[in-house]
Amino acid sequence: MLRLDATGQARAVREGEISARELAEAAIARIESRDGVVNAVVHRRFERALAEADDVAPGAPGAPFAGVPTLLKDLGWAMAGEPYRAGSRTLEGMTARGDGHAVAKLRRAGFVVLGRTNTPEFGTAITTEPVVSGPTRNPHDPRYSSGGSSGGSAAAVAAGMVAVATASDGGGSIRIPASMCGLVGLKPSRGRVSSGPSAGEPWAGFSAAGLLCRTVRDSAATLDVVAGTMPGDPYGAPAWRRPLAEEVGADPGRLRIGFLAAHPDGSVPPDADLVAAVTGAAGLLEALGHRVEPGGPPALAERDFARHFGTVVTAHVAADLDEIGRWRGRPVELDELETRNRILGAAGRRLGVVDYLASRDWIDGFRRRMAAWWETCDLLLTPSLGVAPFRLGWLPPDDVSTVPGRTSRAVAFTSPVNATGQPAISLPSHRTAEGLPVGVQLVAAAGREDLLVRVAAQIEAERPFTHPASA
Repeated sequence: MLRLDATGQARAVREGEISARELAEAAIARIESRDGVVNAVVHRRFERALAEADDVAPGAPGAPFAGVPTLLKDLGWAMAGEPYRAGSRTLEGMTARGDGHAVAKLRRAGFVVLGRTNTPEFGTAITTEPVVSGPTRNPHDPRYSSGGSSGGSAAAVAAGMVAVATASDGGGSIRIPASMCGLVGLKPSRGRVSSGPSAGEPWAGFSAAGLLCRTVRDSAATLDVVAGTMPGDPYGAPAWRRPLAEEVGADPGRLRIGFLAAHPDGSVPPDADLVAAVTGAAGLLEALGHRVEPGGPPALAERDFARHFGTVVTAHVAADLDEIGRWRGRPVELDELETRNRILGAAGRRLGVVDYLASRDWIDGFRRRMAAWWETCDLLLTPSLGVAPFRLGWLPPDDVSTVPGRTSRAVAFTSPVNATGQPAISLPSHRTAEGLPVGVQLVAAAGREDLLVRVAAQIEAERPFTHPASA
């Protein structure tokens, strides 16, 4: 039953093929058998989850996923009374005061929460190797990273522990682990999923909440569940004309699609596996009847982007540290942090308000320059990850000379889409000679998750995604 996606599991519970408790017990057994190697789950609430599963009413109105087990990323996704560590020792012993809006929606939809998943400290890394809880290993090969910052959630889904798990994405943190673990990872449009009530626009709106899944239909149906503007949100995404799940199988028409196998600023040397992933996907899209041509937004070549993006992120890391200090009742000292966040926090505290606002203004212009390209094309196809799949330790935690450059190359295709607030999806496309998954990213205009789902479903129908690590 765990091999089914979440939509299939929900149907099985609804039709009486399995009880919610039996499904939860199977997922718990899977976690206990696999997590000793993978290290995806950092907090277990199994007894409470089983009690909640016993109360599930299959077929209840408004609960399309009644009885389906899931896991929450331990960053954002706050759940009342449960531990909240965000991968950091600075939050040792802290518990969430209440459910986040998105968590409340998941629970109303019938999901049974089994626990929380590993994340790098404060989600500021593209690999999940926090000091406080150790590295999460890729289920396809435990020598490799599962990606970050939603690496714990991705590994749990890829290992077959649950069919879906929650995630968030401030620079690629849904799409990168989706690529590394061979999953479907949809980063929604800015404002699509509420960050409230504890936050308005994390990282100036760069960060978006979503889920990691094994199928396109799950990606669409679960986003339907958590989407929606809540009272007090600073803004919302444009409404779809119908539920996203209804876009699965819908004809997208003949689209204009540009593709890039190498980054236009020249900073990312083309890797053979990335080129194979993109050119293979481009060929498939052309065979499906779309007009596919090389090229992308000229704004992607602007080398000032990384500096301004970094300015905004460092300022928000520093502000987050101050908020943690207020929450726990004593200031966060820089020596409590991992090296990466010590540097980001110190840099953020040195920033002037004018410098921060100047970078926000630059990003505003960049967003408009990027958006102009989608007036003549429908989708952009790129690698999800700007580098080949990498092993644990590829980003040495105390190496301040190589880590920034490697990180910049890795997020070269993802972070610009966080700055613009556009939706993007990572899909499994290729495998390396070692059997590691490589994903491709499709980017749509703001608000057009519907178009992404239609095309992603086309690709999935033509070449169904396989998940050997979850077998």
